[in-house]
Amino acid sequence: MSKAAARTLPDMEESSKDRLRLWLRLLTCTTQIEQTIRSKLRREFDTTLPRFDVLASLARSESGLTMSDLSRQLMVSNGNVTGLVDRMTDEGLVMRVPHPADRRSSYVALSDKGWERFSDMAAHHAGWIDDMFNGLDDRDAADLSRLLGRLKDAASKGDSS
Repeated sequence: MSKAAARTLPDMEESSKDRLRLWLRLLTCTTQIEQTIRSKLRREFDTTLPRFDVLASLARSESGLTMSDLSRQLMVSNGNVTGLVDRMTDEGLVMRVPHPADRRSSYVALSDKGWERFSDMAAHHAGWIDDMFNGLDDRDAADLSRLLGRLKDAASKGDSS
């Protein structure tokens, strides 16, 4: 028997194995859902998930967002957001609005064209999510949402240590 074949994983408590399986299941679900959404956005709207995310973030903000706020919401670098916003500005989907108190800064906001495009995509997106989650009844969905909220809180506490 080779040395590699004789290696064993460390012993784990059954509860630790269950949590590891849970993590892998969450990751698999997230990956499958994201791949489906990416594919549908590309096929039906000729766009990408990052572009959709920019539009969604801006749609939630009445007055627009600074580039820093937008990159923070999207959890990506300012450089990534700048490139996206530049291209989306050229296409007329978003616009830059001067910051009233800081002339070196500006807000990014949806244009009318951007609102129309996002509204159409958001309606389809909601339908895709409904279709993917149709195996859960309302109570299961509410329970899972509540439990995932608790997991999110626990995970964010673990990040600070």
